[in-house]
Amino acid sequence: MTVPGFMRPELSSYDRTASKPWRDLMIEVSGLRKYFGNVKAVDGLSFGVKEGEIFGFLGPNGAGKTTTISMLSGLLRPDAGTITIAGMDMSGGGGKARSMMGIVPQEIALYEELSGRENLHFWGSLYGLSGARLREETDRVLGMVELSDRADDPVGKYSGGMKRRINLCAGLIHRPKIILLDEPTLGIDPQARIRILDIVRKEAESGTTIIYTTHYLEEAESLCDRIAIIDQGRIHAEGTLAELVKLAGGEDVVTITGDFKADTFPKLPEGARIDRIADGTARLVVRDHGAVGSMLSGFFSSGLRVETVAISEPNLQGVFLKLTGKELRD
Repeated sequence: MTVPGFMRPELSSYDRTASKPWRDLMIEVSGLRKYFGNVKAVDGLSFGVKEGEIFGFLGPNGAGKTTTISMLSGLLRPDAGTITIAGMDMSGGGGKARSMMGIVPQEIALYEELSGRENLHFWGSLYGLSGARLREETDRVLGMVELSDRADDPVGKYSGGMKRRINLCAGLIHRPKIILLDEPTLGIDPQARIRILDIVRKEAESGTTIIYTTHYLEEAESLCDRIAIIDQGRIHAEGTLAELVKLAGGEDVVTITGDFKADTFPKLPEGARIDRIADGTARLVVRDHGAVGSMLSGFFSSGLRVETVAISEPNLQGVFLKLTGKELRD
């Protein structure tokens, strides 16, 4: 899966946590469960998020990301498990803890007949802002997302990217200590996406704790200090990008298309194996670059008609495939 406007970071930049002065845990979750009928939406999640950290949940639609965010924010009550926010137990309602949070939902939470400014005044007032303070904070976040010049236009006339930016503003207007972002860049253009991610980084640099859910691999790779791979309500692995990439075993993935049959595909050299194959398409896993060259030479000498060859180095897609048995886009 490729997100326009992103470049894959170099391996040397993977461990961004090394230079961060971590302080106390701001979020602690243990044994979190949520059922909808017989469906386990969240199945025993346990994790912690440090102050100033960007903690990512990477998983497909239906993995349990939104349900987890809803329980952290107090919108849903867990069926089991505990949530502690800044040392406060959320089981009793967590009113004070909720006041520390900014929530940016996956769905656009704006009134389209109101202007961007009016929407922000509404949401700011719900967080307890009023008068000059409300106006100042509204102007601040509008400038942050570069929409001051469109602030008085009805939201219904905004593009999708503009709505997403105002949606983000609604969660930031009261300067929260913790921000819960649920797929905040879903379905928007590359420019708006890059702007939103820049804002998220700056919020974390100022000490704000962030939970960020996404199904975009490149977002998780470029943004998050630590990542939890989630699928079917369970965390399959958690760690820095460097730690997770090691789980892929250092293997390259080679995808070949051409005019060939699955049952007559050439024998692979040592160090290579078939992951999946069909007539005209083969996905192979190779331990090192030398084996790739040897394998391709064997294909050409055998007369195999190859149309395209794509080589992918170990990344989160490989980790996700190894842990869940499927690609993230499935």
